[in-house]
Amino acid sequence: MNLVKKGAIACAIALVATSSFAAQPAKSEKHAAKATEWRKDVFQLIYSNMGPMGAMAKGKIPLDKAVVEKNAMRINQLSYMIGDYFKVDTRKFDVNTETLDKVWESPAQFDKKITALTLASANLQKVVQTGNEGAIKKAIGGIGKSCGSCHDDFKQD
Repeated sequence: MNLVKKGAIACAIALVATSSFAAQPAKSEKHAAKATEWRKDVFQLIYSNMGPMGAMAKGKIPLDKAVVEKNAMRINQLSYMIGDYFKVDTRKFDVNTETLDKVWESPAQFDKKITALTLASANLQKVVQTGNEGAIKKAIGGIGKSCGSCHDDFKQD
């Protein structure tokens, strides 16, 4: 792995270790709706990048290391945005969301889930460089587990 990627991963880990979010109440129904829309957009982008990798990990489509590398990088970048888009507490307004109130009631726990995704996606970026298909599939699974764990705790069924 080149020095630039090693440095980027080290920076990512350092930033994650010090990250957290502090939410402020939405100022209006419109503000709450827009914040909810942006959160959904970030998760849709994560999903669109995870979908092909999940299919690769399950052997449904051939493993494409270039796609895995690109999508892992994207998910890693998007993971840094999650906390930002939850800084608006939308609980006081009737918005269409699957987010549980627990996000704002347990911010430290939610932040740990975000950190898990950041670290899992950074790990996949590192593992894909080895070319080891089994390790790559396992690392893709690590991202899936971090997503599922967060959904279990913070998303309505």
